[in-house]
Amino acid sequence: MSPLPRRQWLALLGATALALLTGCVSGPALPPAQWVRLPAMPAAPLPAPAQASADVWQLVLPLDVPGYLERDALLVPQGAAGLQPLAGVRWAEPLRDAVPRLLRQDLATLLGTTVWVNPLPPGVQPTRQLRIELLQLDVAPGRSGVTLHARWSVADPQGRTPARSGEARISQPATATDADALVLAHRAALARLAEAIAS
Repeated sequence: MSPLPRRQWLALLGATALALLTGCVSGPALPPAQWVRLPAMPAAPLPAPAQASADVWQLVLPLDVPGYLERDALLVPQGAAGLQPLAGVRWAEPLRDAVPRLLRQDLATLLGTTVWVNPLPPGVQPTRQLRIELLQLDVAPGRSGVTLHARWSVADPQGRTPARSGEARISQPATATDADALVLAHRAALARLAEAIAS
């Protein structure tokens, strides 16, 4: 039996390598991703104000969000200081977009007035500028709920009244440890932050 020519030998090696790679790649199929979003309204209705705010409010964007939240994975605690993606679960909308949109909506309900964002429409002159820094929005250990930590300041752009600032640390329990319950806990924590700012 004569040895294979070099060209045939290389072709045989290539075919074997391709077969091995194909076998590795075509392993068990992963389940489809579960895409989740923060609901437009919190589960508990927000209280309406006794009187609409006479101020013209502006939420100044961008709202500061920690860098680790700028990904589509729903992160859960791992160990003392680690994070890991919740398997198969993805945010359908980035939190850097969802958080300011929902806070603006909740604040408008609580204040009884429109809350504008930049760029402002022609002719709108804000009397209150709100800046928010989200320091933490984390799933709690054991997936028992969500922890939120934020700072904010409210300023009069014309300087007629002194600026005010505040800080909130919110622990929002979840009704279960699955993705749906954790998402609803995120939403409830944001609603509580809006209430703290509006008060």
